[in-house]
Amino acid sequence: MLQVTYLVCVMSLNVEDVMVDKVITIDANATVQEAVIIMNKHEIGCLIVVLNEKPVGIITERDMLKRVLAKSVDPEKIKVSDIMSAPLIVGKPEMEIEDAVKLMFKTEIKKLPVIRNGKLVGLVTLTDLTRFQPHMIKILKKLSVTELPPKRLKKVVDYYLV
Repeated sequence: MLQVTYLVCVMSLNVEDVMVDKVITIDANATVQEAVIIMNKHEIGCLIVVLNEKPVGIITERDMLKRVLAKSVDPEKIKVSDIMSAPLIVGKPEMEIEDAVKLMFKTEIKKLPVIRNGKLVGLVTLTDLTRFQPHMIKILKKLSVTELPPKRLKKVVDYYLV
């Protein structure tokens, strides 16, 4: 009797498979007003902050709300470097998506810049990851058993698991 063995191949996705590779940056010495103009022009929610072409931080809409608007600071007088989130938490292109999500949960971030050899090569967000729903739901279910999602990520996790 002939036995046939079937090999089931589970697709493993890496960060480079889902990341955006055209990342908009801003110089650390630019003003918050300049950042707002760039973000509006490109309809994006964050900018990677660079100094001498090296990524050093990230500025998000939330940073602007908490550190500029809530404190009534003039966006034309404050530099991006004064309100950016730093140090920059980064991933690598060859990193598995599950590891990227774990890192994002652990550090409570929704946007993960991707670096190769010290150079910015991409950006992956929870929104990018949700495009791969079946794979993402599997990861979220697995993580939710061992870890509670960070408060800022709870809405996304609840949407896919509840």
